[in-house]
Amino acid sequence: MVASAPMPPLPRPVLLALGAWTVAALAAWAAVPFAAAGTVRAPVLWAHHAVVVTGLLVHGRHVARRNPLVRARRRTIGADTKRWDLAWIVPFWPLMASIAIVAGLDHRAHGGVTLPFAAWPVGLAAFAAALAISARAMAVNPFFEGTVRIQREAGHRVVDAGPYRVVRHPGYVGLAGWALASPLLLLSLRAFVPALAAAAWVVLRTALEDATLRRELDGYAGYARRVRFRLLPGIW
Repeated sequence: MVASAPMPPLPRPVLLALGAWTVAALAAWAAVPFAAAGTVRAPVLWAHHAVVVTGLLVHGRHVARRNPLVRARRRTIGADTKRWDLAWIVPFWPLMASIAIVAGLDHRAHGGVTLPFAAWPVGLAAFAAALAISARAMAVNPFFEGTVRIQREAGHRVVDAGPYRVVRHPGYVGLAGWALASPLLLLSLRAFVPALAAAAWVVLRTALEDATLRRELDGYAGYARRVRFRLLPGIW
């Protein structure tokens, strides 16, 4: 297995800029959809936000109980983080925010929702399933950081427990599932356009990370032969 040379630590201005960018994207996710809708009287937007915030809080508490160390480490960016992954992160959260923003525009254009209300419980179930898969993956994987890198200082090794027995990247199943469940929670047909783009962006990261692990992580190639599929059993 060929290991790449360690990368230097990220400069503090870069870390601060990434943090500020993420906070700005989250603020846009919270507020801009209402501006796009032209009103704060959009119950479907409030319901969507409430579901997402509640789900993430439950997800976070579960991971904090089961794997507190990795939760703490996810608050930082490791020195060996792949630079392509930093470039991947920059558009991702604005892309996720754009799902709700497009739903707001859809609300303004049509004076309401564009999907039947029966879609909402389907979206809720899909979102809950996505977070459950993500939480389980984070609970069993001590190396589940927020960026892609080989964690040499932590003795990085292959994890094949829990959902990793089924697919190689269950965390990304959860992330893509969140994106695709959002238009259903927002009852917005047009929101599927950015949702599909966000899911495709997750697929790209999955492919890049999988290739990185094959090259640099001992034992991963053998694991990939045992667990054939990256995201969807029987498909990819």
